[in-house]
Amino acid sequence: MPQQPSEHAFLPLLTATGDSLVIADFHPRRQKAPRRRTTPYHRLFTIPGTRAFTVGNLLARLPMGMFSVSAVIMIAGSRGSYALAGAVTATGLAATALVAPWTARLVDRHGQARIAVPATAFALLGSIALLLCVRFGAPDWTLFAAYAATATTPNTGGMSRARWAHLLRDDPAAAHTANSFEQAADELCFMLGPVCAAFLCGTFFPEAGTLVAGVLMMTGVLIFAAQRSTEPPPQPRTPSKSPLLAPGMPPLLLCFLATGAVFGSMEVVTIAFADTQGHRSAAGAVLALQAAGSCVAGLLYGARKPTGPAERRHPLCLAAMTALLTLPLLAASLTGSLPALAGALLLAGAATAPTMVTGMALVQQRTPEGRLNEGMTLAVTGLLGGIACGSATGGWVVEHVSATAGYGVPVAAAGSALAISLAISPALSRLRAR
Repeated sequence: MPQQPSEHAFLPLLTATGDSLVIADFHPRRQKAPRRRTTPYHRLFTIPGTRAFTVGNLLARLPMGMFSVSAVIMIAGSRGSYALAGAVTATGLAATALVAPWTARLVDRHGQARIAVPATAFALLGSIALLLCVRFGAPDWTLFAAYAATATTPNTGGMSRARWAHLLRDDPAAAHTANSFEQAADELCFMLGPVCAAFLCGTFFPEAGTLVAGVLMMTGVLIFAAQRSTEPPPQPRTPSKSPLLAPGMPPLLLCFLATGAVFGSMEVVTIAFADTQGHRSAAGAVLALQAAGSCVAGLLYGARKPTGPAERRHPLCLAAMTALLTLPLLAASLTGSLPALAGALLLAGAATAPTMVTGMALVQQRTPEGRLNEGMTLAVTGLLGGIACGSATGGWVVEHVSATAGYGVPVAAAGSALAISLAISPALSRLRAR
């Protein structure tokens, strides 16, 4: 059996040559292990507890893109009315806009775990009630009441951003990376959620999308809430005023309203354009390309260190968004080709995530201490209101002019957001200098 070499086998050999002493060391050399290159995202998830709360948050966030599509398929299939399905989902959107800031305020005061779990459970009961009302032919008004009850669903994306802000409060560059990751996660869930819902409802039974979404949401929130070590401390008696009254916040929320109109109008117009080309079923895949472009751009944006303050970067991002949104308009008007439109939307999505990341950074800066969840939820509420307005405006233009002309609506909405941002940028800079 071969023996391992002993330490004496590697003693240095001494010899003399002329007037020189030569020392020969035969000890084996150890090669240094190459240094591993780490990305900014890898460094984020070396913080204890961040991986666990991110997994839970992603599970809870994916259903946000599933519920409305599942409800439309379920109601339209049972009642034979897309108008009724659209009215029910619009009611749920309006209820969420009213209830979500109140839920976020409770989260700030009492802690994420204490509020998020019961709020999610109540929203889940609303989804189950909707499913049962549709299944057993309850009166139409019960559908509105049941879907409105889902408005207590907490803003899981906002709670995740609040955790990153708490953990990285002394590291602005890492906080920028975390916000970019969260925006990319939003885009990913927006891209996968409707596809999953349509697959479940079409492959199994109409209620399958709602059932799976409910299970994922509750499971994700439970996992997220269990990570208490990363949870921001509650602020039960904060003297701060409502974020809605904070300096610079109202015009910033108007900017989010206009940005939301971009998303709402783009969705409706793209569905209508695909329908005119005889490929309505492909509209979801075409819109997913826009989300994919935004997801990739968000990750790349987060890997770079931000240059300059957010109030200067925001108008630049909106200018890029306005310019890139002209590509779908040109593709639709000049080529009338759905593949060309898909490529244009992929490029147009590249400015979405940087704009949202920078806007959310401004919201975090302007939100008073102890009210962060409420501030970010107000931004999401502004987006939801803009999506509703954009959907209505885009639908009107499609119906009264043409689907091609409808692509002018998101360009106009982005231009409005840019004008607002340019108008408030000097004021935000002065506030930051105080």
